[in-house]
Amino acid sequence: MSVVFKFSYISSLYLTFCLLLVLALSAKNYDATLCHDDERQALLQFKSGLVDEADRLASWVGETSDCCKWAGITCDNITGHVHKIHLPGICAYSFNYNTVKEYNEAARQRLRGDISQSILYLKQLEHLDLSCNGFRGIQIPRFMGSLGNLRYLNLSHSSFGGTIPPQLGNLTELEVLCLGNFYDAYELGITNMQWLSSMRSLRHLDMSGVNLTEASDWFQGQEYTYSTILGLVMVLDLSGNKLSGNIPVELMALQALQSLNISKNQLTGVIPKNIGDMKFLESFDVSSNHLSGELPMSLSGLTFLSSFNVSFNNLTGRIPTSTQLQSFNESSFFGNKLCGVPLTQICGEIEHHKDQQEGDTSHGVDFGLIISILLGFFVGFWSIVIPLNVGTIWISLSKLRYMLGC
Repeated sequence: MSVVFKFSYISSLYLTFCLLLVLALSAKNYDATLCHDDERQALLQFKSGLVDEADRLASWVGETSDCCKWAGITCDNITGHVHKIHLPGICAYSFNYNTVKEYNEAARQRLRGDISQSILYLKQLEHLDLSCNGFRGIQIPRFMGSLGNLRYLNLSHSSFGGTIPPQLGNLTELEVLCLGNFYDAYELGITNMQWLSSMRSLRHLDMSGVNLTEASDWFQGQEYTYSTILGLVMVLDLSGNKLSGNIPVELMALQALQSLNISKNQLTGVIPKNIGDMKFLESFDVSSNHLSGELPMSLSGLTFLSSFNVSFNNLTGRIPTSTQLQSFNESSFFGNKLCGVPLTQICGEIEHHKDQQEGDTSHGVDFGLIISILLGFFVGFWSIVIPLNVGTIWISLSKLRYMLGC
């Protein structure tokens, strides 16, 4: 019995020792340099093309240092390959700051310069975020379309200019694409959006502020266009794209959509009645367009809505009753002729005012008829009287002219 116990005790000690040894080796391996030499060189070349006034990339130095520990870089813990470059700046919109000094400091944090083609050596790169920097009108590099492993690409608000390269359509694994450039000094445009059809994994598309006038036929496309190009998209931002015409009914086919923003365009017509088909919609913004008509009753069926804005259009009538719509602030409905909760304008008052206006109009017609009758009587009467008295009137006028010295 004691022999068995002794053997069991020794086995336990041995197993404990082995476990500690594995942990020690793992810790040593974790502390070891993970960075691959070729990827370190690629990042150093990438840095050399940038202007970094705030010295944000101060840690990016050394021919032997571990690039996986550099600011904004994340590597795979097992392979050591760089899979994330996360270098967003501070979006320096002037209205976010109280002083010029604060604005200038934020602007100083923005990287600029050129984007080196060396990042193509980062074969396992999945995440690239260069948003809110200041690239001063340079075009988005075409070679970015060769980063075939990318899942996330954010170049928004970084002052890129020119035309968005269709080569981005080669990023078939991309799930998030952010190219919005609202408030940027440089215009970003697009001539064709068919390249989006190859992005079958796309879930989030932000093209706010991008000039889509040359690709507006895509927006007014058929249901097949939407189901093919944007079938799985859950977030779609097409605000400030200079879009015109009606909101396509086919857009409502994107039933997986959770957020739709088509504000700040020149859209006309009505909000499609079948918007209620988008059952998962949480955010809806069509503000600052030229939409007319009434709010569709199907809006009351959107039970997940947490953000809603139809302000500054030409909408009329009663706000549909639902738990969500009545919970929004009045500002969500400003700039229209709407009534009902949450607005203070009561629908009955609008209808009474309308009836009153119609009544006034009808009285105006009767009054005009009376004037016409009186005028006819007056003209007929004097057409008889005047010829009979014209001699007497002429004599009287002659005497009056003599008396006045004419």
